[in-house]
Amino acid sequence: MHILVTGANGFVGSHCLEALAKFPDVTVTAACRSPEKLPAFWTGPVAAGDLRDPAYVAQMLDGVDVVIHAAAWSSLWGNRQRSEQLYLTPSLALIKAAKAAGVSRFVQISSTSVAAPHGSANPMTPGRMRRYWPHEANLVRIENAVRAAADDRFVTLNLRLGIFAGARYGLGLLPILAPRLKTHLVPWVNGGKTGLPIIDGRDIGQAAALAATVDGLSGYDAFNIVGPTVPTVREVFTHLHDAHNLPLPHFSVPFPVAFAFAGLMELIDPITPWEPLVTRSIIHLLQETGADNQKASAVLGYAPRFDWREAIDLQMREMATAPGGPMSLVKPV
Repeated sequence: MHILVTGANGFVGSHCLEALAKFPDVTVTAACRSPEKLPAFWTGPVAAGDLRDPAYVAQMLDGVDVVIHAAAWSSLWGNRQRSEQLYLTPSLALIKAAKAAGVSRFVQISSTSVAAPHGSANPMTPGRMRRYWPHEANLVRIENAVRAAADDRFVTLNLRLGIFAGARYGLGLLPILAPRLKTHLVPWVNGGKTGLPIIDGRDIGQAAALAATVDGLSGYDAFNIVGPTVPTVREVFTHLHDAHNLPLPHFSVPFPVAFAFAGLMELIDPITPWEPLVTRSIIHLLQETGADNQKASAVLGYAPRFDWREAIDLQMREMATAPGGPMSLVKPV
């Protein structure tokens, strides 16, 4: 079996490479734009290029049985045009090209938040496109395309992942929240009672590797993928306070107030020299998903191993030594 991992030098992609290295009967190719950024452990084949280049995509897919599409360009707010050019359009083209090339399975990486808060417990529920978050809306469009492309010869799987944490972190909720907590201006939302489905990158890699290799799948299927347990937002913030000395929020607001305040922050952004303190996408990520691993465990054999505290601690240690200051809400081009 020949498996291709797009975005192989990113957070999800690099953990997919790490997990697939434990499968002796597969050949894995790492596809990315910048091979010099691949993790040091990777010594396998590399397909370097840009997913916006049809010739590169055709060459990259030659002889491939399974694609794990881990490449993404993301932003926690705005940047509609960039998201479409750098993520949506290349992803839709990749799905079509993979099917035309005779790829037998396509694994799409998505998020537990796309159908939250009311439909996310069932991973087969279609996502909702929110006008205030173009990137997530594009994620829903890609999910829909993956669902529509499935047939007897082209199995498509959608993995809705929880909140990323762990080594080799990229754009994510925790690197955004940590510096904002230090301002003492971030409140509890709904008392911090909602679940925050944090998942370690190593568990993400395991889930993707299983989705790429497990037998007996057909048509389209979707799975929620979270850690061994799902903490509440209050438990996460309390751990950040106790273990990493970040301030706890001093007051609480309900979700409608939080969304209204975040919308105001976005509205005044053009006249401020800094990024918004909070955006509606951040508030949305704090809403309840109800996601669990029951289906993924039963069908894929997924068994998460890494506690959310360990994942947070690992990421916080990396953040403490990373150059460049607080992480932006927008992934660099």
